[in-house]
Amino acid sequence: MANQWPDSTRQSDRRRREDVGERFGEWPDEHWDRLTHQLRSGECTPFLGAGACFRTLPSGGQLSRRLAKRHGYPYRDRDDLAAVSDWLTWKFDDTSYVKYLVCRELSGGPPDFGNPLEPHRLLADLPIPVYITTNYDSFLFQALRYVGKAPHQAICPWHSQIDHSGELLETHAGWNPQPEAPLVYHLHGRLEQPASMVLTSEDYDEFSAALVRNQSIIPPVIRKALTARSLLFIGYGMRDTTFRMIFKGLQTSLPGIVRKRHVSIMLRPKNDHSEGRGGPRTMEYYAHRYEQWRISIYWGTIDEFSGELRRRLGQT
Repeated sequence: MANQWPDSTRQSDRRRREDVGERFGEWPDEHWDRLTHQLRSGECTPFLGAGACFRTLPSGGQLSRRLAKRHGYPYRDRDDLAAVSDWLTWKFDDTSYVKYLVCRELSGGPPDFGNPLEPHRLLADLPIPVYITTNYDSFLFQALRYVGKAPHQAICPWHSQIDHSGELLETHAGWNPQPEAPLVYHLHGRLEQPASMVLTSEDYDEFSAALVRNQSIIPPVIRKALTARSLLFIGYGMRDTTFRMIFKGLQTSLPGIVRKRHVSIMLRPKNDHSEGRGGPRTMEYYAHRYEQWRISIYWGTIDEFSGELRRRLGQT
């Protein structure tokens, strides 16, 4: 039987298959060229999540399971840190105490900044003026000092009781940071200020509402870092609800965030069926979802990404 599909349809289908193969195989040289140029020129803003601390601190899921086991959490969603934190707040009737418990679990020492593949060290070596993180730790600040820079830190003032370094942001160092004296901006608070930590569902709701209600809580230098530069997400997972909530909230308050092409490093699913014909392709599905935010996915480990990035930057 003759093939009844028109040439244009077959060509379109072939291009789609080639594109899928490109996205799920080796990362194209064109993506590396763009990213290395942006990193060398300071036109990229690193955006760190909990996975960046995988050698030193528990992930969000590990922390959640640890707290759930220790305090007798009775439900199945033990990987959901916000849900476990909500229950602990109900149990102890004190959000401050729950944040203290979390701080205690995250009191480990810093990573090995002498390891060139350590992600904080990798990023600290780059000529970047602004770094953004949802992590509570100060590892990025410490890594920048380790390589001889003079960094500053500030916190997003999502509620009125946060000491957010407002005076710093009014100085030249705060509103015009430079690669040798960069700014590390903590969107979700810091361990040193437990009240600043976005942890429970109520915290996330208040944080999101604050972004929409008062866009000025994000200072101009951070708005520029989010909208005028590409973003490099390190330490977030495919199903990371924190990541999706943050990006949607920022997109609502800062529509310009989707003008640039961004990159996110993600682990390839262990039980992926991308090569089979039964059921949806996990990686293709998530690539499609993240494409709505103009986020390209590098499928691999942080170590694999760090090693290849250093090689392409000529730092091996």
